[in-house]
Amino acid sequence: MGVEVPVAPSLEDLFGQERPGEPDEAAGEQRRAMVFAAHPDDADFGAAGVAALLARAGWEVRYVVVTDGSKGSDDPTLTPERLVAIRQEEQRAAGALVGVEGVRFLGFTDGELVHSRALLGAIVREIREFQPYAVYTHDPEPVIIRNVFVNHSDHRVTGLATVDAVYPAARDRLNFPEHLEAGLSPHKVRELYLWGANEPNFDVDISDIVDLKIATLLAHPSQFPSDEAFIERVRAFWREPDGRYLERYRRVVLFT
Repeated sequence: MGVEVPVAPSLEDLFGQERPGEPDEAAGEQRRAMVFAAHPDDADFGAAGVAALLARAGWEVRYVVVTDGSKGSDDPTLTPERLVAIRQEEQRAAGALVGVEGVRFLGFTDGELVHSRALLGAIVREIREFQPYAVYTHDPEPVIIRNVFVNHSDHRVTGLATVDAVYPAARDRLNFPEHLEAGLSPHKVRELYLWGANEPNFDVDISDIVDLKIATLLAHPSQFPSDEAFIERVRAFWREPDGRYLERYRRVVLFT
């Protein structure tokens, strides 16, 4: 008697009617999503909920952390080198909680990120290697978010460079021809999702997994306390007046 292979839930089952697009597997598109974050823990704040849902639907999800996180502590006993190692370990642990396929670290210096050809090329390389259907990142436009948060300059630069990589750099074969020599083909990302947007147009209901999302933040003890006050503060951040918990994005469906 054969062993039954469990079938992954569908996107409709997990997301409801407002759900991400489906790759055209007959055309070679793959169920893959990438999350580009400026610092360790940013992916968890921005997209851990959707990452968990996509992973449950059988998608491969990869995190790419752009900076080394070397300035994110006021602990006088920590050197930048030690902090980098700690934060990488924390990010891998947080990603594992939601089923992330892997975490890449580009290693640009925390707090000193600028939009450069080197940064763009590094992000394009990651996209061409993984060939994602969808990309998630910081919204690069707001300097102030919801009149509450200052959007860190590393967030803005990461978001802008990722948007520029998605279109047109990763698509155009004459951009970074050295990638062709390395066996990496140009790639068209189909959907782009930006968190931290002042005008989101796409909601993901994470009510069933909000505790899991909070657990990913608590996997970063170098950054966040585990006390009830912190947990309630972040829970309230994602809680809507109707009691649902949402991750909110600006969604861009790219022309084919």
